[in-house]
Amino acid sequence: PKSQGVFVLAMRERRPFLIEDLSSIEDMLSNKSLDFARKLGGDSLICVPVLYEKDALGILVVDNSKSKRLLQQSDMSMLIGVASQLATSIVNAMSFERIKESEQKYRVLVETANSAIMRVNGEGRITYVNDFAQRLLGYGESELLGAEAGRFILPADGSGAGSLPEFISSMNRDPLRPVVGESETELRSGKRVWIAWAYRPIYDERGLFQEMLCIGNDITELKHAEQARKELQLQLQRAQKMEAIGTLAGGVAHDLNNILSGIVCYPELLLMDITEDSPLRKPILTIKKSGERAAAIVQDLLTLARRGVETTAVVDVNLIVTDYLASLEFSKLKLDHPNVATEIHLDDQLLNIVGSPVHLSKTIMNLVVNAAEAMVDGGTIVIRTENRYLDRLTIGYNELVRGDFVILVVSDTGIGIPAEDLERIFEPFYTKKAMGRSGTGLGMAVVWGTVKDHRGHIDIKSRVGKGTEVTLYFPATRQSPRRNEHLSLGDFKGKGEAVLVVDDIKEQREIADEILGKLGYSVATAASGEEALEHLRRQPADLVVLDMIMEPGIDGLETFRRILDLRPGQKAVIASGYAESVRVREAQRMGAGTYVKKPDLLETFGRAVRAELDKR
Repeated sequence: PKSQGVFVLAMRERRPFLIEDLSSIEDMLSNKSLDFARKLGGDSLICVPVLYEKDALGILVVDNSKSKRLLQQSDMSMLIGVASQLATSIVNAMSFERIKESEQKYRVLVETANSAIMRVNGEGRITYVNDFAQRLLGYGESELLGAEAGRFILPADGSGAGSLPEFISSMNRDPLRPVVGESETELRSGKRVWIAWAYRPIYDERGLFQEMLCIGNDITELKHAEQARKELQLQLQRAQKMEAIGTLAGGVAHDLNNILSGIVCYPELLLMDITEDSPLRKPILTIKKSGERAAAIVQDLLTLARRGVETTAVVDVNLIVTDYLASLEFSKLKLDHPNVATEIHLDDQLLNIVGSPVHLSKTIMNLVVNAAEAMVDGGTIVIRTENRYLDRLTIGYNELVRGDFVILVVSDTGIGIPAEDLERIFEPFYTKKAMGRSGTGLGMAVVWGTVKDHRGHIDIKSRVGKGTEVTLYFPATRQSPRRNEHLSLGDFKGKGEAVLVVDDIKEQREIADEILGKLGYSVATAASGEEALEHLRRQPADLVVLDMIMEPGIDGLETFRRILDLRPGQKAVIASGYAESVRVREAQRMGAGTYVKKPDLLETFGRAVRAELDKR
């Protein structure tokens, strides 16, 4: 700061210096500056500060080491002009560098953001899209630039007024108002996702609209979670409502039973004491029939109250269906509805369930009667049974625990049920039919109570004018399994071959172990793909029975891929209840054999295992 050197003074005082003879100021220079001046080789110099506004950016020094002529005032004036231009160039270069750094920071921020970012012009065309948006939507940059943005960013609630230009126009009318929206977008893969968008207009220096900035985040999981929460809340409300109605019904039924004992029993006693031609016989018979009808209502109330079902017997649902179809009740129904046809499709290898034949028969009767009465102009009732293995939760009126189920489906081609009525269809006495002319008004409530007592589930699908399909899910049992007497086990008996069963469900492993063991195979089991690989490292297996869906850990396809790396050519059979056809076909392309749909039936399963082992 105390230096009096010409370079320092020029910088500090922001003024130029013309030194005609360097030797005249040697005593004013520091040793360092003097040494520098001597190295230049001149005896005269000009030192001009490089100024921009009031800031000194540096100094510009010129000597006469080349020309050897004496530097003059005109030389200094010219140099001052050069320094001014140099200052402007330096500031521009520094500004450009700062802008470049800022743009680089902005680009890094935008390109690495975990949000979809787009810029859209006034015509609704995409002018910029970041990497995250490209990955999310499944399209490349060249495909998105210039594309119409409305199908990606227009709000699903209709606030976009139908077109993107209209949406932009409405946003411009109030540019300070925050604008957000949610859109349901179809990705390139065909999957539909929900995206929450924030919209902001971008204006040029004249205040005119230039582009719209759109920043979006995938909220599909949040949407699904919210929908699941609402469905669970509705299920809870429905269950609580039905339990409350059931409790009330139970109390009423108890009191009515006491009252009806006299109304039903005494007419029978009176009829025994009067003659056939007595004028009292007809009214007494009317009283008796009315009492029996009231008793039937009480039995329905008891079922609704969950007090009338004891699920202890092993039941063949197919037999319940065929018995009902041969009953007098069904014969009368056909006479009352001559234009209604019936189609029956029963699985001849249907598993059994544990339940009450009486209540199951009444459930089938109620469903068939409802179906017939829904087709006033005629139509078709379809009754179908099948086995189904569910290893993922299904949302119906309840959540399903994965396992083997017996499915009973009753469908019609009738008038259908409006959505507002579906919510109340299981309520006692809620009916659109004339009360007293058709049943007790408790039919579907009895179906609900019976299914719940059998630890089952109900799913109803209906379209007005198209018809209704009611699907009942009953947990299957392997107690007293049905056997085909004519079936010969010799065709698929084992010869002691080693079979490894891979399934994440303990019960499924035990069932496969029992079936294969009885067929003469040596069976080992693994609860995961990782455990199966560890087993095969220790000892080989002639065949692997592989479940496709296993959680947690690697799934069936990845397990088979790693098995082939470990033991090329390994024979395998796929056994799963979830028909993910793409993954099944991929496993079969890699060498896996037959796909066996759960539940494991002895003949089907045994034949698939034997056939794969016999392949050469």
